Amino acid sequence: MRFDGKCIPMDNLFSDLPASSADEVFTELLACPGLRIARIVSTGQASPPDFWYDQPEGEWVVLLSGSADLRFADEAAPRRLAPGDYVHIPPHRRHRVDATSGTEPSVWLAVHYAPAPVLGGARR
Repeated sequence: MRFDGKCIPMDNLFSDLPASSADEVFTELLACPGLRIARIVSTGQASPPDFWYDQPEGEWVVLLSGSADLRFADEAAPRRLAPGDYVHIPPHRRHRVDATSGTEPSVWLAVHYAPAPVLGGARR
């Protein structure tokens, strides 16, 4: 949903969850310049072997239900996420999802943001 400065309809992050799906289901909740918020529903999916996300924007993600194993390229072992766990992923920090729960939906809330501009050679 694109932000147009008007009130947007209210909804619930847990409504209309898919019981299962071949792919993760991404639902854009809000998008405006420099910011995107999405609900991601995983039902047993994982990143393909040898695939790493390397995103130009930063991401803050919280797991609301289910479970997930999130791995960073610079860490030896994956992080096991449980409901309520959140993590900040700076731009270009390579990461992947090793596993998500196959018995219940793993619901994520992801906030993607543009990196702060570099002003005068230093970040502000």
